[in-house]
Amino acid sequence: MNHAVVAGEPLVRLERLVHRIGQRAILDIPEWQLLPGEHALLLGPSGSGKTGLINLVAGLISPTAGQVLLAGQDLVQLPPSGRDELRRRTIGLVFQTLRLVSALTVRQNLLLAQKIGTGTADAKDVDRLIARVGLLHRADAKPRALSQGEGQRAAIARALVTRPALVIADEPTSALDDENTAAMTELLFTTAAASGATLLVATHDARIRDHFQNRLILTPDAQSRVQ
Repeated sequence: MNHAVVAGEPLVRLERLVHRIGQRAILDIPEWQLLPGEHALLLGPSGSGKTGLINLVAGLISPTAGQVLLAGQDLVQLPPSGRDELRRRTIGLVFQTLRLVSALTVRQNLLLAQKIGTGTADAKDVDRLIARVGLLHRADAKPRALSQGEGQRAAIARALVTRPALVIADEPTSALDDENTAAMTELLFTTAAASGATLLVATHDARIRDHFQNRLILTPDAQSRVQ
């Protein structure tokens, strides 16, 4: 795998984490951790800090106070270039908006992401992953020709194409009905497990909470609790 996970250590660990925007605290998390191979849920309504926490774990922003450890490294202590490199080696992101390159096919999107993330592109490996998410028959389609569900499947495959240690999915079920929500959750679980990745899902969708044993509940008043 294209990452360095410390054996026996949490993949993600938050310690005394506080994050403010201006004078307003949007996150206050005394302690939380995510072990390798776990599926974890960040659950909370809009304005509860889910996107901010994703950005902190990914090293895109720094907290006001506290520690964010990813694969044993304190992101706060790394320079921007170090955070970028650790993110590239360790994390695959499934965005709420698909962010697929519109001029490229599904296969070309994955090949590009693999080349950027690992330095090489392996067409056979990409096709295996496309097949795993049930899109091989749409591999030559461009994003505008995909249904919403197909686009989400392509985005999941792109996130996994570099074999990351951690896959972070932002609101993957927010626009889906109950049946497709269950199918998408199962797809995230099975594809992450098949790739040996840990899964972190951020959502306001309480329908999927019972699928996760590790749940970090966020509220708009910056409080949090582990369930």
